[in-house]
Amino acid sequence: MTAELRLRTRRPRQRRRAALAALAAALAAALLAAGCASFDGLATKALRIDPATLEASRALSGAPLSAAGWPAANWWQRFGDPQLDALIGEALAGNPGMGSAHARIDRARALAAGYGAALAPQANAGANVTRQRYSGNGIFPPPIAGSWHTQTDIAATFGYELDLWGRNRAAYDAALGQARAAEVDAYAARLLLAAGVARAYAQLSRSFDQIELARAALKQRQAMFDLTRQRVAAGIDSEVELNQAEGSIPAARQRIVQLEEEIALGRNLLAALAGRGPDRGLAVTRPQLQAQPVALPSVLPADLLGRRPDVVAQRWRVESARRDIDAAKGQFYPNLNLNALVGLQSVRFAKLLTAQSENPSLGPALRLPLFDGGRLRANLAARDADYDAAVEQYNQTLVDALHEVVDQLASIHSVDAQRVEVERALAAARDAHALVAERFRAGLSSYLQVLAAEAPLLEQEFLRASLRARALELSINLIRALGGGFDDTGAAGAS
Repeated sequence: MTAELRLRTRRPRQRRRAALAALAAALAAALLAAGCASFDGLATKALRIDPATLEASRALSGAPLSAAGWPAANWWQRFGDPQLDALIGEALAGNPGMGSAHARIDRARALAAGYGAALAPQANAGANVTRQRYSGNGIFPPPIAGSWHTQTDIAATFGYELDLWGRNRAAYDAALGQARAAEVDAYAARLLLAAGVARAYAQLSRSFDQIELARAALKQRQAMFDLTRQRVAAGIDSEVELNQAEGSIPAARQRIVQLEEEIALGRNLLAALAGRGPDRGLAVTRPQLQAQPVALPSVLPADLLGRRPDVVAQRWRVESARRDIDAAKGQFYPNLNLNALVGLQSVRFAKLLTAQSENPSLGPALRLPLFDGGRLRANLAARDADYDAAVEQYNQTLVDALHEVVDQLASIHSVDAQRVEVERALAAARDAHALVAERFRAGLSSYLQVLAAEAPLLEQEFLRASLRARALELSINLIRALGGGFDDTGAAGAS
């Protein structure tokens, strides 16, 4: 239940003094009665994790640390491929997801502007014309009584809410926090999109590397088939060896067709990420990526976690939720508005602009929550719960961020070790295949031995191409985990 006292001061001067005295008395009573709506016993429960307390030195041991290891905002240029630069530029400009992110920013800013309007004075102007017959038995005497007249009102109204307890300011700050979170979310979407294009490009590079190997294998098997046919004609080999050599060719062609499909799908994916039609993908040529190592910063994990856009965005949401609590608490206190009206009113249009038609008014309006059935306490409890949820989401984001970095580093170390072993196995497989091929040409080995030696060679060559693409993907993932060059100094104040 809300008690509302509205006093308006009009001439004469004695009435105005009495009204102001009544207002002062009512305000004093309101302050005394404010205890009727209390938020005692309501408080938040969640505690924010300090990033400096997240131990990571042992898990990151052996990682390439440096004093300036942060990725640049245009981190994809480190791979030295102009085609990749162009694709990411098109994606950032034309992908519908980026348009949606910017629309969310615009909406959040508009909502913040709406809350900010409550901090400023309000003014309105209006005019009203009403044709009316006045009752002959009403309050108006003749000649108005019993006749038709046109009542005209012209007025300008002014209002200002005295934000004594900071409720409106807190609501505005909360909306600003949401707007800033939306801005950081847009950068996170930008980073996610750029990383997606780069990963798809790395996969396309792998498919091109592997199809080159498959075509080389087909060419080699075709040569072996021609040599076997000559040996059969010379009586050195039988039809069995010829059938074996001929049967290995369709398998090589099938692998090429499979890789051609992968290349086509990869090109289609890149075109879609760029927000373009499939024909854009047909123009994508073989990638020329240059692998570049990514170094971690020398201070971890606090600096690392503070530069990720998802962490910064969640920190703004925590700050916004805190200010929502302040706004909810402000509703427990009296609310004082100042209202004024300057206008003219007349039942005869000819006299509207005369001094006697003036209709000014000035008065404060006081509202005090007394009994509301627990509505204000429930609203504050909900804001406390929102804050707790935002804090826990922030804590989870911190833990996930560090987990993601450590996972990428563990995978990078594993891939590096695998590549060393693959190079060794590949060298051995090449030597073995070359030796068997030479013995086959000399008539000392069968074609089955050639195929047996070729299988591990192809396997290691394909594995090396896959590991190279995997290393590129992990570098891209690590760059994204490090924040992708994000640096929002304004957001730092929210911590």
